[in-house]
Amino acid sequence: MEQLTASDEGRAAAAVAARDSYGRLLALLSASTSDLASAEDALADAFERALQTWPDQGVPATPDGWLLTVARNRLRDRWKSAEWQRTGPLDVERDAPIHLDSLDIDAILDRRLELMLVCAHPAIERAVHTPLMLNTVLGFTADQVGRAFSVPTSTMATRLVRAKRRIRAARIPFRIPDRSDLPGRMAAVLEAVYGAYVIDWTTTGPEVRQVPTEALHLAEVLTTLVPDDPEAHGLAALIQLSSARLPARLDGYGRFVPLAEQDPSRWNHHLIHRAHEHLRVAHTRGQIGRFQLEAAVQAVHCARRQTGTTDWPALLDLHRALHAVAPSLGGAVAFAVATAEVEGPVAGLARLDELLSAAGDRARRFQPARAARAHLLERLGHHDEATAAYSSAIDLTHDPAEREYLRHRRKRIASVSTPAP
Repeated sequence: MEQLTASDEGRAAAAVAARDSYGRLLALLSASTSDLASAEDALADAFERALQTWPDQGVPATPDGWLLTVARNRLRDRWKSAEWQRTGPLDVERDAPIHLDSLDIDAILDRRLELMLVCAHPAIERAVHTPLMLNTVLGFTADQVGRAFSVPTSTMATRLVRAKRRIRAARIPFRIPDRSDLPGRMAAVLEAVYGAYVIDWTTTGPEVRQVPTEALHLAEVLTTLVPDDPEAHGLAALIQLSSARLPARLDGYGRFVPLAEQDPSRWNHHLIHRAHEHLRVAHTRGQIGRFQLEAAVQAVHCARRQTGTTDWPALLDLHRALHAVAPSLGGAVAFAVATAEVEGPVAGLARLDELLSAAGDRARRFQPARAARAHLLERLGHHDEATAAYSSAIDLTHDPAEREYLRHRRKRIASVSTPAP
């Protein structure tokens, strides 16, 4: 195996810090200023210096602490500037001299949740609550967030900048709000944690995919913050059940394995057990919601580990309820697939076409819909239409392993439909 040079190690360490620690560092910096833009600028400077110095001088013993120190020094330089001293307010704690080099990043509380709740403040436009969390706290770019919300990158970037300016102008406090204020903000927080999981799942190559520890961690934290919220427990269960199957998604050769063909013994049984604990807590609250229903769907799939079969009638009932409570493109496709398993591919294809027609233009470029349509057409023996649908799904697929799987399915249709010479 090729050895990494010191220069490679420095760049790799900076990349890891950017991926795993950006949100935590930003939350710590912005909590002292209530100025997201300045904190982002300071942190960007710190990462730039890391890329300049770590490859030559080596990676520091505590990379996160090094980045925090550099970023705080950058902010202090700004606070000491003539312009800031003329216009900026004095903050005794912030401006007091401290030994930045002795900061222990692991001894400082993780303030990301506070920053997420700041992003959901009523003074900020509701539509940008979740995108702002995904961008500032969870580290996704305006492009990634824009694609997740089907909004042009430039439009999303403008909305995010405007929201950050609003936080500073309104001097929104960086703290956990009173419990009476939490219900109005929790929906956006739950959506952001789930959105982080989904974006990571759909934009990260399978060769580097790992269990999304950040989404799992934040979901668990939310269940302790609002233990009586059934949807918080439902979200935690949903992410845990989805993550539990990740090890079986690829075989030993790196090939994509569909859910129905996965080896349940490779699933993470600890995550499944923990998810069921959350579902039991949610059930006692007697108030159903989207994340609980989605988690219940995943629980039925994971039950194959004990039963050896999939309870498709139960899945169809759950998808019908989910479509009534929280209709979505992904839910529509899954609803159609469950219909096909219970009522046959003709009924499944009819439901898919009906649901996607109601969704409008967005449905045409929704990859799972194209893949599901190809599979149903293949089951019906409509090989020419299935081939075209597979080609469309392949063009929309970013995952190399899944793309190769779809190509294999398309090739198999061609070999069946082409008569032997």
